[in-house]
Amino acid sequence: MAPSRLFVYAVLALAVLMISTSPILAKLSTAPPPVLAAYRLGLAVLLMLPFYPLWGRGMRARLSRRDWLYALLAGFFLAWHFVVWFASLRYTSVASSTVLVTLQPLFSLVGAYWLFGERVGRRALAGVALTLAGSLLIGWGDVRVGGMAFWGDVLALLGAALVTAYWLIGQHVRQRLSLYAYTLLVYASSTLWLVGYAVVGGYPLFPYPMREWALFFLLALLPTLLGHTLMNWLIRWVSANVISMSILGEPVGAAFLAYWVFGEVPTWTQFLGAALILGGIAWFLAVHRPALPERRSEDPGEGVAARPARPEPGADGGWREA
Repeated sequence: MAPSRLFVYAVLALAVLMISTSPILAKLSTAPPPVLAAYRLGLAVLLMLPFYPLWGRGMRARLSRRDWLYALLAGFFLAWHFVVWFASLRYTSVASSTVLVTLQPLFSLVGAYWLFGERVGRRALAGVALTLAGSLLIGWGDVRVGGMAFWGDVLALLGAALVTAYWLIGQHVRQRLSLYAYTLLVYASSTLWLVGYAVVGGYPLFPYPMREWALFFLLALLPTLLGHTLMNWLIRWVSANVISMSILGEPVGAAFLAYWVFGEVPTWTQFLGAALILGGIAWFLAVHRPALPERRSEDPGEGVAARPARPEPGADGGWREA
């Protein structure tokens, strides 16, 4: 049986809250972006390994060559998402970078329609339009601040495109692989990509002070294991469009934390842009209410899942079971 809609939305809210800590922790760190991302995911893998005897037993025998390929590809997109997004925080504010990097629905709508034939109704598209207007308003504020802030916005938008590809792959692969198997493979793959990039680029992997190691650990625990991993659990039950729209709530928590930690006071354009974005999310989730598919409940280490019947788009942009 599928989990209740209330439970799914509660987990979604918790995951967004945990992900909101990522830009704050990243901006507190002085480590180069590739190194910061590599340790974030590498430590997450190390924290997951003790559960391998419980959830990972027999995992390798159940993985096909295609599953390995998808995991490597998802890890590649996730790795570069972190690199360009962390780099954007060096040039622009936390609020602007976080809002723009979560502008994933624009890419997700196109990708989900192209790959899965997923449609979104006109009323739901109005919510997407509101989020776009809010993000453009925030970006325009940085254009007037200066060219370097605008470059940070460009990097954040590139990060949005890359992470959308990661979520779309997850929407496809998570129908077959358990949560533990998929996240372990993707985080490990992403770590290898990042370490390789850091070595080739001449970024030092060590030494770092204890303060930096504490930030690496918190990044692995909060936004990765309690943020991305929960999102990867949710992607089994909801589409990448719902995930992408919900993640737009991240800037609210990030902006609050940025004010408390850095004293970054949002400008009036950022306030207005954030209001438009939150209004767009609320509208989208209110009118785009896909029925949760009837899939069997999942143990984190459950093996290959039975492939569910593919949902078909309803006339109102929602979903009905085939």
